[in-house]
Amino acid sequence: MAPGYVIAQICVTDAETYPSYVAMVQPIIKKFGGEFLVRGGRSESYEGTPPGDRHVVIRFPSYQAAKDWYHSEDYEEAKALRMSASSSVQTIVEGIE
Repeated sequence: MAPGYVIAQICVTDAETYPSYVAMVQPIIKKFGGEFLVRGGRSESYEGTPPGDRHVVIRFPSYQAAKDWYHSEDYEEAKALRMSASSSVQTIVEGIE
């Protein structure tokens, strides 16, 4: 089964609130079998301007698991907190086996 990836490009607009989201979301991601591959860190963009300067990649066991996490009741509160403290583009992509 091919893994699923959540790729997020984030612009943090409330630096005081955003760390609360990070702390809240980590156990939820783990519950759905996910793991961070990229979480912030140094980056350079070419051929366009990304919508934010924070990049995140999360691997899940499958595309469906990534979708289940994103749309879960478990993630609702954390997602609302993230959305209050940032703007972003969230993309779920099926990986290759």
